[in-house]
Amino acid sequence: MKQILALFTVCLLAWLTALHAATPRPVRVLMWDEQQPEQKRAYGERFLGETIAAHLTAQSGFVVKNASLNSPGQGLDDATLNDTDVVIWWSHQKNPFVTDENVERLVTRVREGKLGFIALHSAHWARPFVRLMQERAKDDALAQIPSAERATAKFEYFNQNPLGKVPRRDAPLTPALRQEDGVWKLTLPGCIFPAYRGDGAPSHVTTLLPDHPIAVGLPAKWDVKQTEMYDEPFHVPKPDAVVFEERWDKGEHFRSGCVWQVGKGRVFYFRPGHETFPVFKQAEPLRVVENAARWVAPEK
Repeated sequence: MKQILALFTVCLLAWLTALHAATPRPVRVLMWDEQQPEQKRAYGERFLGETIAAHLTAQSGFVVKNASLNSPGQGLDDATLNDTDVVIWWSHQKNPFVTDENVERLVTRVREGKLGFIALHSAHWARPFVRLMQERAKDDALAQIPSAERATAKFEYFNQNPLGKVPRRDAPLTPALRQEDGVWKLTLPGCIFPAYRGDGAPSHVTTLLPDHPIAVGLPAKWDVKQTEMYDEPFHVPKPDAVVFEERWDKGEHFRSGCVWQVGKGRVFYFRPGHETFPVFKQAEPLRVVENAARWVAPEK
């Protein structure tokens, strides 16, 4: 009888172990939001980030926390990031207040493949996004140098703090690499564009890569009912893929869903937004964020 009971116990433990291994761990999301008071004009009692967090929480396979500048450690301390798979970031007016230490802590984890990062709309100037684009630009620059020279190549970097600098439409694109007197000079990406318009006119979105995981469940064409306009050229490293493009009736267009590999981690930028328009009450943008959060999460 004892042998039968022991065998049953072993089989039960093996079954439970297999069941646990077959059940994927939820994607742990940190929704980081600057929480501007203006968001209440579009999102009522909730902040914009809380609205996205509530949507993700209602979907299967997510565990979501909210964070802001007012959180302990700005919500970016070691313990919090160690318990996070994906950071979704919304910011606009207070980008400079995020500390260097917290920015580098996040960027290091993305490069090591421990975090995925999603930047939304005005987070093109979020300090973590800018730093991630700078790191990608450095990787791209090194890849352009003949392999025999890479170990000894000397670099100088320019435009290391681009926040607040809107380029002319005819300004040279960034990032840009040149060699002078044996030194490679890299102008880092400005993460900006020459024109914007906040009138809330609708944008017309085309799903360029319908087979990409971020595009699952999205129609071939769809509109964002109210949004701010950004116009190309977008000063970022060449994306690995452009999943969505936006156009406006006045002729502007933008690469509005871009993905990059930065080190071992994945980064996604999604353009539609502005805090006074209810973009993230609309089904399609919420689906994009949901899909993106699953895709950029590190593989378990």
